Amino acid sequence: QVQLVESGGGSVQAGGSLRLSCAASGFTTSSARMAWFRQAPGKEREGVAVIYVGGGSTYYHISVKGRFTISQPNAENMVYLQMNSLKPEDTAMYYCAADLKDGGGWWANPYEYNYWGQGTPVTVSS
Repeated sequence: QVQLVESGGGSVQAGGSLRLSCAASGFTTSSARMAWFRQAPGKEREGVAVIYVGGGSTYYHISVKGRFTISQPNAENMVYLQMNSLKPEDTAMYYCAADLKDGGGWWANPYEYNYWGQGTPVTVSS
């Protein structure tokens, strides 16, 4: 049974850091395209970062590039999102997603992912 469980969210002040974790079970994260999405109240879900099969290429939303880092350490069935220099506009529910289909399509399209975690909230105050 495939399961994704996020943790690490919380409340921080602007300029602070958080590390989100996504624990996967039922499959191997290195065999899937893994991504982090976020959704703020009243807004659409948007892709934040992706890491391709085998810990390969990574891509980021332009608003987080240079501040966030997605990683998938070897020997861990985990995916992390290190978030530095947080801004109030980063406030959202953050979701881990797995594409266990074909790894194709635009990485930031949520419909390309067939498994999702329950989300972890991030609040950044100014």
